[in-house]
Amino acid sequence: MAFITANPAASLLLAAMVLASLAGLFAVPAIVERNLFRPYWLLRRREYATPVASAFLHADLGHLFFNAFTFWAFGFALERQIGSARFAALYAFGLLFSSVGTYFKHRHDPGYRCLGASGAILAVLFAAIVYAPKSSIFILPIPVPIPAPLFALAYLAYSWYAARQARGRVNHDAHLAGALAGVAFVVLTDPAAVARAWRLVLA
Repeated sequence: MAFITANPAASLLLAAMVLASLAGLFAVPAIVERNLFRPYWLLRRREYATPVASAFLHADLGHLFFNAFTFWAFGFALERQIGSARFAALYAFGLLFSSVGTYFKHRHDPGYRCLGASGAILAVLFAAIVYAPKSSIFILPIPVPIPAPLFALAYLAYSWYAARQARGRVNHDAHLAGALAGVAFVVLTDPAAVARAWRLVLA
């Protein structure tokens, strides 16, 4: 309970992500189909809620696990560092910024549809790296810690590759936009953190 109290925004977002995804995957599949983000139909069918609703759904358990793990590994510590209100604003900024990018890229494609929280989570990941550029993450079975910046770049490289393959309904295009949104958010709200990050990297 103390952990949740210390991280109310991250706890609520993670719980919503996991519960909505599991419900869509196993209990009520119509939830997923009804809330897919379809840029072409956003205005034509007034599907105004789908850019946000689709960000709490996932294509399969692997997609959900990877996003939830990344969010847990970086989001909770970041919320304690910057505060719950600013953390929630960062998440919303990343989600909306990445959705706008997806809309403009695919607004003329009636067959395109996507889902996933990756844009918002990449915003959290890259903002966390600005605040702690020398942090690392353990991923079993890899026996050594992976530097967080390397993990983030590998994540983006995979996203770029996957987007070019155009397989599945995962919104890979949102990843780069989310990463840029995370860095931009810190630049706009806490430029001193960016200066500290540069000093740590160059030290």
